[in-house]
Amino acid sequence: MRRGAAITSAAAALPQWIPSSVLAAPGRPGANDRIGVGYIGCGRRGNQLMELPPEGRIVAGADPDRRRAEAVASKRKCRPYTDYRKLLEADDVDAVVVATPDHWHVLPALHACQAGKDLYVEKPLTLTIREGRLLVNAVRKYRRVLQTGSQRRSMAGHRYGCELVRNGLAGKVHTVQIINFPSPWESALPGQPVPEGLDWDTWCGMTEPAPFHQDIYIQRSKPGWISFRPYSGGEMTGWGAHGFDQIQWALDMDHTGPVDIWCEGGKIEPVSYTAPESRDRGNRLMSEGHRVRMRYANGIEIHLEPKAPGSGGVFIGNEGKIRIGNNTVNSNPEELAKTPADQLKFHLPVSNNHLQNWFDCIKSREKPIADVEIGHRSAILCHLGNIARWVGRPLKWDPDRETFPGDEEANRYLDRPRRKPYELPDPA
Repeated sequence: MRRGAAITSAAAALPQWIPSSVLAAPGRPGANDRIGVGYIGCGRRGNQLMELPPEGRIVAGADPDRRRAEAVASKRKCRPYTDYRKLLEADDVDAVVVATPDHWHVLPALHACQAGKDLYVEKPLTLTIREGRLLVNAVRKYRRVLQTGSQRRSMAGHRYGCELVRNGLAGKVHTVQIINFPSPWESALPGQPVPEGLDWDTWCGMTEPAPFHQDIYIQRSKPGWISFRPYSGGEMTGWGAHGFDQIQWALDMDHTGPVDIWCEGGKIEPVSYTAPESRDRGNRLMSEGHRVRMRYANGIEIHLEPKAPGSGGVFIGNEGKIRIGNNTVNSNPEELAKTPADQLKFHLPVSNNHLQNWFDCIKSREKPIADVEIGHRSAILCHLGNIARWVGRPLKWDPDRETFPGDEEANRYLDRPRRKPYELPDPA
């Protein structure tokens, strides 16, 4: 990620096809070809995603922290970059894994689409709602395969729980409970020396550069970038991306979203962190109030509650409750969650390995189990929860037009300002 030159102009010069050397036919990698994967973001999550299926090989890693890129290069015997655009220019990179902080998800993903690379993009897919629609448009325009990192769609317990809901085992669902995720907080941490090898200005990216502090740079430290508004949507988009995704899947809502959103407790005043401390103060604010509510057009409501599941939900119907936890399922009455699989009518696609499903779809050119539209729609619920707290009054949402009808104040939160040269190219 070099400073100075405009990123959008650099992207325009990138090749817009899959390198022919890796294809068995135009647009279709052959079954016996190994897929060259480059990593954009070589931190904790990027390293967790490096155990690829046998047909994959790691060829490059890019990170604005030179130490991280070089560590991956040494361990994985691949090339290091500090400029992800150089990685995208490489002919042996067929696909990329984007595992950056949230504010760096969409720009390199758009450039990867333009460069003809398939993508695995960590959840939450986006930092804003507008980003998501731009990314969907780019994936469709350049005919890319994008897998969102919502890996619970490739876990048997979650799939079984969602099938129970779809099969009506709890009866007609009227309410879903999910944990009351914290929204992002503000950072006013004092500056520290920038570690050698880290390009902090580039790490800040689209955001106005803040003084470096270790408790911003590390994901879930005290509190870490995932809890600060410039870089993330807080745990509302962190863990919430898993939980809301399961609700969408179980209720057959992947194509749409809620129409009403409100926050009990009114407008939130975000916690500001001025010195290192735990996340307890910010979490406590959420547990004491500001409970978000959402309603679909069919009347089903989502209630964010302090003691509900974080990565699934409690689906409450007129005949019982089904609770989907972290790859676990239980119910009330208990026998609902013991229903044999052969008694169910199956509705959901099957994947037991999220990366393998992505690789299979790279070769078949089919949509993966967590396609870009799915990832975008699930992320919207996360963003709506935050916006409801920031505005502090009931909101109407149009899931088709992806706007708050006639609500100028709420619509200002559909996107965020970006400093130059980090503007997003519009693929339309």
